Amino acid sequence: MGTLYVVATPIGNLEDMTLRAVRVLREVKLIAAEDTRTTRKLLAHFDIHTPLTSYHEYTEPAKIERLLDRLAEGDMALVSEAGMPGISDPGAPLIQAAIQRGLPVVPVPGASAILAALAVSGLSTESFLYLGFLPRRASDRRARLAQVAQATYTLVLFESPHRLRDTLADLHAVLGERPVALARELTKLHEEVWRGTLAAAIAHYVEVEPRGEFTLVVGGATPVAAVWDEAAVRAALSEALAQGQHGREAARAVAAQAGWPSREVYEVLQEMMGRDGKA
Repeated sequence: MGTLYVVATPIGNLEDMTLRAVRVLREVKLIAAEDTRTTRKLLAHFDIHTPLTSYHEYTEPAKIERLLDRLAEGDMALVSEAGMPGISDPGAPLIQAAIQRGLPVVPVPGASAILAALAVSGLSTESFLYLGFLPRRASDRRARLAQVAQATYTLVLFESPHRLRDTLADLHAVLGERPVALARELTKLHEEVWRGTLAAAIAHYVEVEPRGEFTLVVGGATPVAAVWDEAAVRAALSEALAQGQHGREAARAVAAQAGWPSREVYEVLQEMMGRDGKA
């Protein structure tokens, strides 16, 4: 039983190819490539002579079955045009089919436009959501953005140059003003990272013609403080009292949490305990 190696390839600069990736591509029996022309250039650069076959978004299910059968003869590598196979490229069905057959699937990590752009964006990297390519139709694009408009984590997405202006306009319309970094042609000769706000980015790319592939990193929504109604205040007071806090102490603590004036919280507490009750 052979192993399917999911091999990351450079997103631009060939020096980003890992030593392990070179070794694996030399040792496997077959390489399944999204774009055989691009992969042939890569193999020639590293003096790799492994047989090559095409595997792309138009590959028929019957060929996927044949590729899985070839795994019985030895190890196979899956490569995309650039970056990690299976991430915004057609590699996922082959990976899933191999897993369903119980075949070993091993990642060989490497260059990633997502992580590269995020790391140099200057925005929060604590948590992020990868959106891939947004839908082509404006209505679908705005609907997708509306689903994440309240998310407080950083958003990462890809965009082509001819749709960049429309996407920036939709981002601003749906998400409001946000900080953004636009990473263009990462690791290539004309690499550039533009940082600013969505409104400034729209103005910039009115003056400048977008060129190359873009990775956008957009700041998350500002957290909205919870709105405390009287029922929430009463529940918090009850919990504070049950924990042994005295009345005035509990009222001050709950007022700080709820953003209410202490006097109003104390009045709620008096109603709970009865006007003549001791607080």
